[in-house]
Amino acid sequence: MDTALHSTTRSSDIPPGWTYNPSTWGERLPLVAAAVAGLGTALYLSAYQLNYIESVWDPFFGSASSEIILNSPISKVLPIPDALLGAIGYFLDAISGIIGRTKRWKTMPWIVVLFGVAVGPLGITSLFLVVAQPVMFHAWCTLCLVSAIISIIMIGPAMDEVLASLQYLQRVKRSGLSVWKAFWGNEEINANVN
Repeated sequence: MDTALHSTTRSSDIPPGWTYNPSTWGERLPLVAAAVAGLGTALYLSAYQLNYIESVWDPFFGSASSEIILNSPISKVLPIPDALLGAIGYFLDAISGIIGRTKRWKTMPWIVVLFGVAVGPLGITSLFLVVAQPVMFHAWCTLCLVSAIISIIMIGPAMDEVLASLQYLQRVKRSGLSVWKAFWGNEEINANVN
């Protein structure tokens, strides 16, 4: 962690027991930028899967290899192409990463949990798809790998913020207050629980 980045954070914004605030813009904006990059990549791959473009650019494995992956049975399991599902996930990542201020781990646990739900499964799914490329189809897709790397890199930092929110909700429960109200950002509860 960059101590200079964290030194500007007020100690009241830092979750109890933590040395930094996982909800600062310095923590979240890189994740939002990664989500936007993933969104662009996934939309490009979706354009191929939806037949808006005829071939896919692939600098390392060639377009034929990428097209094997993008036309595979796995990519067609759902009613929408898997790349489009990834684009939707990245869009949710970006939007849920931007919403809220630097105390959102406490004031908006619902958006932090939504952020974690959007980031976590997308990363795990990406890992599966990376393994499936050589094992099931004997082919590789560079942009699919780029998308997977983006998803996987986002998991750890996003889960830090989710952990801070879940710890806060646990403190609310121990205080005998409504976890449900705290989850939705009840200001009265926020004022009474650290």
